[in-house]
Amino acid sequence: MPPDELTVALPFRGGRRAYGGFVERTRNEALAEWMAEHQMTEGELADAVNGELGALTGRDGLVSDRTVRRWLSGETRWPQTRQCKVLEQLAGRSAEALGFVPRRSRSRSAPPQEVEPVQRRVFLTATTGTALAATAVAGQGPRPRVGMSDVNRLAARLADVVASDDRHGGTTALETRAAALARQTLDLQQRGSSTTRVRSHLYALAAAFTSSAMWAATDGQRLDTAQQHMQRAVTLAGLSGDGAVRFRVWGHAAALYRQLGRYTDALAADDAARAVVITRRDPLYASLAHARIAVTHADLHARTAALRSLGHAQDALTRADRNTPRPPWMQFYDEAELELLTLITHTVLGQWADAEAHAHQHLALLRPELVRNRALSLAYLAHAQLEQGALEPAVASALAVPADARQGRAGQKLAQFTARLAAVAPRTPEARAWADHCHEGKTSVER
Repeated sequence: MPPDELTVALPFRGGRRAYGGFVERTRNEALAEWMAEHQMTEGELADAVNGELGALTGRDGLVSDRTVRRWLSGETRWPQTRQCKVLEQLAGRSAEALGFVPRRSRSRSAPPQEVEPVQRRVFLTATTGTALAATAVAGQGPRPRVGMSDVNRLAARLADVVASDDRHGGTTALETRAAALARQTLDLQQRGSSTTRVRSHLYALAAAFTSSAMWAATDGQRLDTAQQHMQRAVTLAGLSGDGAVRFRVWGHAAALYRQLGRYTDALAADDAARAVVITRRDPLYASLAHARIAVTHADLHARTAALRSLGHAQDALTRADRNTPRPPWMQFYDEAELELLTLITHTVLGQWADAEAHAHQHLALLRPELVRNRALSLAYLAHAQLEQGALEPAVASALAVPADARQGRAGQKLAQFTARLAAVAPRTPEARAWADHCHEGKTSVER
């Protein structure tokens, strides 16, 4: 049988016989297509399923990227019952529609051995390493203890979410993963007992995960969903008593309001973030608050106020101690990010030469792992160059945006660039080159 066939022959180990003692394995194309549609990797799907399993059972799921590969290859034709239920919830479709094949009635000659409840609990305890893994049967014994080891484990998952956002932007997969982790965190809170300190940390983590989901939806232009996340995030941040998390939630809420065109609400959210005590204790937070306020002032056509806020942001940044411990989601803010927010401010104000200068500064300072921000800056740069009549550099900047980064805000900005180029220079060689490039990219996607 040719090795590149989707159906391959494997030694028979109790499954369905085919080819005289071999079992047929067919790749799960339906699941692969769903993952591709939602831009979800094997590891991201495993994390999303584990998050939902945690919310469902109070224990970490044991799904790995290897598990997902077995689903995709057809080696596992029907997931475990809870995994199956979670996959249906995540995808919004039945397991059969996801390409899984229901098990046939079990053979009497080789009945599978069911793991006893006590054995299963021991196995989970050994593999998860969390306090809740040793939970007694529901309704029996004391509530399990939740401690800082659980908090640290979830904090590491938050750092992974933030890193994924830096690389890929607001994908549906990231939003789903962050929301699932928020539910898992809250379920951990409800099922176990904890100290006041641990409880505060858990609410803060749940708020941070929900805020990440809100930001991913905002960045991906899924604004109705983002508003639902925002309402939940504001409540959880208030319950946490954590100033840094409240700052983050209000900052993301302001960005959402800007995307909705509700600039007065955006300014109110920005002011709420600036009013959090942590901005008086840490100049880095104060700098970010002022920089975001500058953008909103520009939206409201308040040029003087916008430029004044940028000055405050720069002053505060020079006073910030970079060695101060901060949450992982605050690590993105530095001189480069201030340059990006300054670029956006000058773009909104229509100051194209200043916008171009700050775009070049941002690209020169930007850390390589912040892939999404690079794409956004290039899209803004192309727009600024176009408005100054520099057609060839403008198209070159637009072409420098990677194809897989042309989504969310960067994609929206490139769409504006395309419309503007067609309006101001429709018959130029540059406009034709850009139109041909866009057509080729669309054709390749359709294929």
